[in-house]
Amino acid sequence: MCRSRRTARHEHPVDRTTSVLRVWHPVGPLPAAVYWRRRLVVLAVLLAVLGGGGWLGVALATGGIGGGSADAAAETTPAVVRTPALERVVPSGTAVRTPTPPASAGAAEAGPNTTASAAVPGGPCTDDMIALSVRGPAAVSVGSKPTLELVVRNTARVPCVRELDKSLQEIVLLDAAGKRLWGSNDCFPEAGPDIRTLAPGAALAFPLVWGGLTSEPGCTAPRTTPSPGAYVLRGRLDTKISTDTPITLR
Repeated sequence: MCRSRRTARHEHPVDRTTSVLRVWHPVGPLPAAVYWRRRLVVLAVLLAVLGGGGWLGVALATGGIGGGSADAAAETTPAVVRTPALERVVPSGTAVRTPTPPASAGAAEAGPNTTASAAVPGGPCTDDMIALSVRGPAAVSVGSKPTLELVVRNTARVPCVRELDKSLQEIVLLDAAGKRLWGSNDCFPEAGPDIRTLAPGAALAFPLVWGGLTSEPGCTAPRTTPSPGAYVLRGRLDTKISTDTPITLR
């Protein structure tokens, strides 16, 4: 009986084409469309896996993965410029600053009384164009009546005009503490127009006599004799003030 079965297998071989068709055309309890959808899903997943693996292999072969960040880092990182050896030894001339001369140096080079040199000939003598000083003996006896002089000099390079009225002239006496003790216009003021043209470098002296006593403006306070000691004389011509001239009473 066994032999007859073997003989039957060899006599009726399995048709492979029929088996493949049965796989593609499955027969089961469910509708055929269900089986077709399942196989399409499986096929789509298989194609996606194969496609992703191929892309990964190409990316690894060409260095695409991670290359972008490296390139970006290379672009953002500034190139290091090496300083030549000569510049490290010898400083660049652009870094050396030329010192600016002080303003006083320029003023000294321009010479004294620059404003006076730019004056208009025949114009008014401003305070910058004249020098004012007081001349008198260096020492006098207490109670004596010395002669003092108010000196006005044109320091400009052109002639100028100045009002020299007696009411604008004054000489005062001050003690060592700066207290005013006497003024030439306190008790005997004088007035009268006196407009003069001062030549360049010309000086005019206006003398007056000090009576040797103290005084106050208006001459209302009692007048006394100053004590022996060191004092200073100071002159004024309207708004121009002279430097102090020392005088000693002994």
